Amino acid sequence: EEQTGDRPEDRLPPCPECASEYAYESGALLVCPMCGHEWAPGVEAEGGQGYGSADDGEVRDAVGKVLSDGDTGTLVKSVKVSGGGGGAIKVGTKVTGIRLIADSGNGHDIDARVPGFGKMQLKSSVVKKAS
Repeated sequence: EEQTGDRPEDRLPPCPECASEYAYESGALLVCPMCGHEWAPGVEAEGGQGYGSADDGEVRDAVGKVLSDGDTGTLVKSVKVSGGGGGAIKVGTKVTGIRLIADSGNGHDIDARVPGFGKMQLKSSVVKKAS
């Protein structure tokens, strides 16, 4: 009898950053214990676009839902804030007024208002669209 996890369709994909085969699931994201990279399953970073950018030009959230200007979402992981006092935005924080932006080369593809921090750029891979 074949054990679960032995079939190719049961295996998690390798890390897109370091190609490690030891990725594991953490909520809606996959995590690489070797390099610490986190990504949404089935959504790869290609051509310098954000993790949530699809080939069809649509920007998708951490679980694959299409994001649109004006959407509201919540963070699926904590985000460290650099500069201006630093700090961190906690998981579950509501972000409002999402505005899609062209990727500026750093993976950030949305502008949003974050309580206590104001307007800032975020990666769509850390946002889950509110239902």
